[in-house]
Amino acid sequence: MSHLVPGPPRARGPAPTVFCYICGRQFGSKSIGIHEPQCMQKWHAENDKLPKSKRRPPPVKPEAVIVGGSVDVAATNEANWQAAQGSMVECEHCGRRFKQDRLEVHQRSCTAQNPAKRAPSKSVDRKTALKT
Repeated sequence: MSHLVPGPPRARGPAPTVFCYICGRQFGSKSIGIHEPQCMQKWHAENDKLPKSKRRPPPVKPEAVIVGGSVDVAATNEANWQAAQGSMVECEHCGRRFKQDRLEVHQRSCTAQNPAKRAPSKSVDRKTALKT
C-alpha cells in the first residue's frame, strides 16, 4: 500500500476539448476522430441539396500548429475555430453570418425592406475554452 497517496482524492482537470473545423462545435479529444467524418458526410448531404449556384467547396482541415517539435493544442484549436467560422455565409440584408441551412430560415424574416438588427456581440472568451 505504499503506492497510495495520503489525503483526499485529487480531482483531475476537465478533459481537453477540440473544435470541429466543419461545424465549430467542441468535442473530446477522443471523440473528434469519430465526429469529423460524420460531420463531413452531413455537410456534403446538405450542400448537395442546394442549387448548383449556391454550392460551396468542402471545408479544408487546417494543419496542426507545431511549436518546438510538439503540437500547440491551443493554436490548433484556434485554427479549427477560424476555419469553422469561415465556412459560414453572410446574410445579404443584415450582415449576420449563418450556416447555410440556417440562412434560409433567417431570410424568411430578414428582407431588404426590413433587415434584422444585428445582435449585440457577446464577449465570449474562447481562450478559456481552449485551455487543455
